[in-house]
Amino acid sequence: MTFQWTAVATFLYAEIGIILVLCIPRISPLRWQKIFMFPLWNKIASYWNKAFLTIIVLLIVLFLDAVREVRKYSSTQMIEKTTNVGPNAYDHIQMKLFRSQRNLYISGFSLFLWLILRRIISLITRLAQEMGVQVALEIQVANTNETARKYMEENEKLQKALKGGEKCGNGHSVEEANEKLKQEIEKLKAELKNTSNALSKSTHEVTTAKKQSERLTREYDCLMKEHVQMQVGVGPEIGQENT
Repeated sequence: MTFQWTAVATFLYAEIGIILVLCIPRISPLRWQKIFMFPLWNKIASYWNKAFLTIIVLLIVLFLDAVREVRKYSSTQMIEKTTNVGPNAYDHIQMKLFRSQRNLYISGFSLFLWLILRRIISLITRLAQEMGVQVALEIQVANTNETARKYMEENEKLQKALKGGEKCGNGHSVEEANEKLKQEIEKLKAELKNTSNALSKSTHEVTTAKKQSERLTREYDCLMKEHVQMQVGVGPEIGQENT
């Protein structure tokens, strides 16, 4: 195996390993987001798109070269069969054909997994952002509920104080306590309204993200089916050329 195909095979094994690590269920998207936010990744992020496109172009060129080699040695094999050359030359052509087929599968799967890897990382990042928003809203709702509970306790205390003031006949104290109670109730209503609006917005965003995730999953399944059909179609074609 030449240097370039050794590098492509190593790249393919690295892609398989990274995808398997990303599929570990115990590592949550939020933890992956923290890993992606390391200073080293932030420095590399500016060159990520250029590197991705460069690797795509290289893999496409290698894939097309492998297809050309397969067709070349398949046609050469048919010529050698018709001319009845020696067994050594025929074995040499078979070896070249096997290597070209191997290179075709290596480059094809490397290109396919590279696209899948980019999509998986983008989905994990988007899901982590949505989960972060949901956690923040849950904390906000919990704080609001705690504040509401405190206001309810204070309301009960004020009502008791009002009853005690009425018994004592102190009208001025009753008016001040009643005004304070109204202000606190209005403040509580405003906070509850803001929290309800934020929660409704978050629920809508999470629903939209789920729909997008389902659509991307269906696209991924269709892509996998097309890839399998392409591989199945290439296999019989190569087998017919070999016969």
